[in-house]
Amino acid sequence: MSFEVALGIQRTEHHDVKVKFREAVRAVIIDGDKILLVHSNLGDYKFPGGGLMQNESHSEALIREIAEETGYLSTLVGDKVGVIIEKQIDEYDQDAIFQMTSHYYRCNLQGERGKQNLDDYELQQEYTPKWVHIDDAIKQNQKMIQKFPQNGWIHRENYVLMKLKKQQIHMD
Repeated sequence: MSFEVALGIQRTEHHDVKVKFREAVRAVIIDGDKILLVHSNLGDYKFPGGGLMQNESHSEALIREIAEETGYLSTLVGDKVGVIIEKQIDEYDQDAIFQMTSHYYRCNLQGERGKQNLDDYELQQEYTPKWVHIDDAIKQNQKMIQKFPQNGWIHRENYVLMKLKKQQIHMD
């Protein structure tokens, strides 16, 4: 594994603070000098992926999320690249901490691209899969961080993009 990082709140004053947990998986899909990311109408780039459903393995969730968000129906899930644990005040319950654990895996696409099957909020944000140069994605996300500094996922995704660039992770 290449990285394991904690972002956001590092510790709390009270030991009895309620913590709400969410676990997600995210796909690192690289082809040559480009990476497959999901672009939104807000202008940011994110890794394909999302939350695990009940009793779903990481591989099952990745295959499902990649198909939904990108339209690629056949994916080989490879090694784990890293983990990011984010902690922040829960936006729906100010007395609770929301902890998101994101697992990043190398993935390889097989076959042709079909239709996306987006959730309502993903449709509203016009999620579009795009093959982009990693530098372009980092630069665009930096602009979005300046514009929307409260959007933690952009910080998370840019951290991973910069880590991948630094380590020059390529798919074989």
